[in-house]
Amino acid sequence: MWHESILGTIGNTPLVQLHRIPAGLPCTVLAKVEFTNPGGSVKDRIGVAMIEDAERKGLLKPGGTIVEGTSGNTGAGLAIAAIAKGYKCIFTTTDKQSQEKVDVLRAFGAEVIVCPTAVAPDDPRSYYSVAKRLSEEIPNSFYPNQYDHPANAEAHYHTTGPELWEQTDGRITHYFAGAGTGGTISGTTKYLKERNPDLKTIGIDPYGSVYYTYFHTGVFEDSEIYPYFTEGVGEDILAGNMDFGIVDDFVRVTDKESMQMTRRLAREEGLFIGQSCGMAMAGAMQWLETHRDELSADDVVVVLLPDSGFRYLSKTYNDEWMRRHGFLDERSTVTVDSILKRSGREHAVVAVAPTDTLAEAVARMTEHGISQLPVMEDGVVVGSLTEKRILGLLVEEPAARDHAAGDVMEDPLPTVAANVSVEELSVALDAAPGAVLVHAPGADHLDIITRSDLISALADTGRAHANGTQA
Repeated sequence: MWHESILGTIGNTPLVQLHRIPAGLPCTVLAKVEFTNPGGSVKDRIGVAMIEDAERKGLLKPGGTIVEGTSGNTGAGLAIAAIAKGYKCIFTTTDKQSQEKVDVLRAFGAEVIVCPTAVAPDDPRSYYSVAKRLSEEIPNSFYPNQYDHPANAEAHYHTTGPELWEQTDGRITHYFAGAGTGGTISGTTKYLKERNPDLKTIGIDPYGSVYYTYFHTGVFEDSEIYPYFTEGVGEDILAGNMDFGIVDDFVRVTDKESMQMTRRLAREEGLFIGQSCGMAMAGAMQWLETHRDELSADDVVVVLLPDSGFRYLSKTYNDEWMRRHGFLDERSTVTVDSILKRSGREHAVVAVAPTDTLAEAVARMTEHGISQLPVMEDGVVVGSLTEKRILGLLVEEPAARDHAAGDVMEDPLPTVAANVSVEELSVALDAAPGAVLVHAPGADHLDIITRSDLISALADTGRAHANGTQA
């Protein structure tokens, strides 16, 4: 017996019991291992589903081109289906994604366009916008838009949900999954809750994504959006496939927790999986430990693990990358929070409004002895000004002193969380014009850290160690 094409091998992925990581919990914990799909991830399920839906509706014709924005895995799923059905592919992705993901897409014959991560979704440079524009410009092209395409969630309703129900003999009581486009968590949950309305679904979100706060407050909070390293999960938009009404809870996980759990799953359970898998497992353990008293031996927990570790060899499974971003627990105990306390400048961000002039910006810099300013409008950072930028403008045109900051500002300064390590802060400062903004979850303000703040903190720590004292 054989399959007519590679598409026949999608789905029916294994369910594997975990023993070491959840040791001590009263319930059974199982992992839905999606890397056994031919494209190496759960997204193979939606790739073929969206293409076949487009074929039925006449939206995709023979010889057509599929154009999609992807973090990598959906692109692979679409590319496999496209090869089997005779279509071309163009994918946009972000510069945050691993090189392995880009290489996989190109190996499947797709054209890949890498776009900047740190831009708003509606910015013409964003990978969302570029994909949409190309689909409008290229004749006989199809833009699936996995975020809003109903076939995304429907694919999981018709495949992932039934598989979990059958593989657990209907005993599944808790379902944990990350949420990006929302299709995996929403479609699977819809099926399972039709069979067992008491089943609990818990979504896992990275810090820097909007889902956690939106679920708990109903408010889309721009201040919750900032860059994070975990790939393929979380969003800075509300995807149409994300059905918050059928999810029972959301928890949040840091990048460090995600990366370390990813490695633990490989070393302790033999599961060579990707970053979002570690995030899902870390979030599941957080929730299960918190709700331990509510669990029993009859509970069957399933954690969906979306992809393979082979796409993160240069990142999560690379010691130097992990060390550089402070994920290895090897070195300095200096954190962003401790640097702010040392500097004595907590809550002291000085900013200008887009309507303020360059002259006013210079006066503010001089008054406070600083060399960069965020540009803020209604509490939201919209840009930045640096001494270098202002000097260049004034040399070129002295009258520029009367220009509005909003007309000449540069991109916003990078933002980091208050609990990141000194190594991760150092990487952010390397990519910044001298400073980064600090966001503390739940806080109503931003702080700022400069390169000189970091140097001073490290020097103080070095002196303390040399003197045998606690820094």
